[in-house]
Amino acid sequence: MANSVSGDSVVDRVVRVIAAFPEGVNVLPLSELAGRAGLPLTTAHRLVRQLAGHGLLDVGAGGSVQLGLRLWELVNRNSPTLELRQAAMPFMEDIQQVLNQNVNLAVLDGWEALFVERLSRRGSVANRAQVAGRMPVHVSSAGLVLMANQPHAVQADYLAGFTDPAGRLTVEELRIQLGQAAHQGYAQLAGVVDPDTWGIAVPVMDRRKRTVAAIGVVVPLREMRLQALVPALQTAARGIGRRLAESQSPAELRVQT
Repeated sequence: MANSVSGDSVVDRVVRVIAAFPEGVNVLPLSELAGRAGLPLTTAHRLVRQLAGHGLLDVGAGGSVQLGLRLWELVNRNSPTLELRQAAMPFMEDIQQVLNQNVNLAVLDGWEALFVERLSRRGSVANRAQVAGRMPVHVSSAGLVLMANQPHAVQADYLAGFTDPAGRLTVEELRIQLGQAAHQGYAQLAGVVDPDTWGIAVPVMDRRKRTVAAIGVVVPLREMRLQALVPALQTAARGIGRRLAESQSPAELRVQT
């Protein structure tokens, strides 16, 4: 129901309030929250008070606002990626134990790779992928291998609208990268996000042989050994797929375009 001058609904405004918290920021002054959500201060104050009543937001001293534990509880309890993360964790831990480097798990959401889990250790290389963080498909090995294993129509739509803000990659070059990833069974990118790291990822398939996720590693350039990393990742991906197939309610992760 639309009940504002701008015509947006209550749901629209609630989503804007919750989404206004930038990555890595847990607390915002009410005035800044209202500005980020594009709402009048009085409207933001009313919505925050109502959401706080349900535990979705917390209001602190001086009017500061932060995301509530209730929101975290609901998201983690009912997340469609929960089963995937549970199936993947033992295999991710095994890979990390051997490599002592970053291990990522991602799904495709629109034209971005959404990272749903990450394991890191002290001393591992820089990893820009954060849990619940996103990266454009073309700048992450996980994104490339996920897109490379989507139906032709999905890839065609993606390529038709592709632009690289940095101007480093053309559509034809990206098309070649996707073709290589599909043919080889893995994707690799060197020095794209960080000049000193190399990312490699392989697809994870469910019992219907659909690519539902990507598991990958980020390692120093000097330690890149495809002949060792690819088989290890593919073994882990098959193990995750078996775990998903054995579950009573297999994860049904769909591409959101």
